[in-house]
Amino acid sequence: MTRLPMYLDNVQGSIWLTEDEKENLKISYRIHQVLFEETSPFQHVMVVDSHTFGRMLVLDGIVQTTTLDGFIYNEMISHMPLSIHPNPRHVLIIGGGDCGAAQEAVKYESVEQVDLVEIDEAVVRACKAFMPEISGGPDSDPRIHFHYCDGVEFAKRYKNKYDVVIVDSSDPIGPAVQLFETSFYQSLYDILKDDGLMVCQSQSPILHQDIMVQSYKRISGLFPHVKMYTAVVPTYPGGLWSFTIGSKREIPKPEQIRFDKQAKYVNEGVLRSAFALPAFVEKLLGRAQ
Repeated sequence: MTRLPMYLDNVQGSIWLTEDEKENLKISYRIHQVLFEETSPFQHVMVVDSHTFGRMLVLDGIVQTTTLDGFIYNEMISHMPLSIHPNPRHVLIIGGGDCGAAQEAVKYESVEQVDLVEIDEAVVRACKAFMPEISGGPDSDPRIHFHYCDGVEFAKRYKNKYDVVIVDSSDPIGPAVQLFETSFYQSLYDILKDDGLMVCQSQSPILHQDIMVQSYKRISGLFPHVKMYTAVVPTYPGGLWSFTIGSKREIPKPEQIRFDKQAKYVNEGVLRSAFALPAFVEKLLGRAQ
């Protein structure tokens, strides 16, 4: 390679990706090679092959998913809401350009259509070509419909259309900032059917407490039933990651959750226990209510 893409550095003969997480924290990954690089109208998109985490999707220098542990995130953000809803037929995924959440959603026979709204076509194209373990490869289930447009604007188009909405956003920077705003959550409330529910990733309880609490507070102000759950995703800063559900109908008790799909991480025990929050998180959310 004669030229290293931005965000990569040659350190004593080795290629490293260094992610600037916080003012006092950097996370570095040793890279084998760059498989895909493109600067789209929205962001810099890369797929790299790393030494430890396998292939990685990197947007503007920030790791989004990996073949080593990406299944944990995709299964947890998908199967929790789809297991809770009694009959999910129409599913909306905003973001999720790696196609992992969509791949999990079509495991449900009741699902008739999945609308995947991704602002950046380059992300989908890169993941389909170079991360088939997550994306499912070039051929998609015919129930998955791709919409390359702004998810915020898409959510304003319809009312009472979807059973489940999954907001699989990147960090709240760049084009994803609007996906954490109250007005966007209001659009999700409106687009859901009377028994519908939404879920979003709400960042790290360790490193992004302000964003997590803000998301929980804003969703609680709109939905009558709100719960947070967590999972450990090693790639993500802090390891522990949070997800927030906003539902129009009462959320079943954990022991009522049933799950019978093929998965690498999720089972009934994992789904049920994910609602048991650490004491410090309970305290933080108590302040948000």
